[in-house]
Amino acid sequence: MALNLDRPWLYRLVMQAGLLTRGMTLGVRGVAIDAQDRVCLVRHTYLAGWHLPGGGIDPGESAPEAMRREFREEAEIVVDPHAPLRLHGFFLSARAPRRDHIAVYHAPAFALAGPKRPDREIAETGFFPLDALPEGTTRATRERLAEIREGRPPAEIW
Repeated sequence: MALNLDRPWLYRLVMQAGLLTRGMTLGVRGVAIDAQDRVCLVRHTYLAGWHLPGGGIDPGESAPEAMRREFREEAEIVVDPHAPLRLHGFFLSARAPRRDHIAVYHAPAFALAGPKRPDREIAETGFFPLDALPEGTTRATRERLAEIREGRPPAEIW
């Protein structure tokens, strides 16, 4: 059965039901900062707030492969193959039931394949100045960006 993303409440319900039946999950989020010192953020159709692009790691996929795929799917970002992704940190999700882990990568060099058009998953994508993030940017997103900008070690909890 295909998941109908046209109904955000249904998507959230399925995701919550999945929490009851799955073990530990692994996901990725990515930081892409352009030459104007702006970071790419996405707003999902099924989740409130502005987030770093990212998602789940598929079976048989490495974390860097997943991040490159998510950058492309969510923001039309193509990571430069000569400047590999850098792991910023590995985090335990603070949300119950605390089984999710998130690897955050920084893309030192990238290009845009074109403008990202809204779709069933991504409502909006944009680049925002690091010192003027949009209202609704999540706490975890703000904290990861502050760690990178200030050169602080990453926290352990998302």
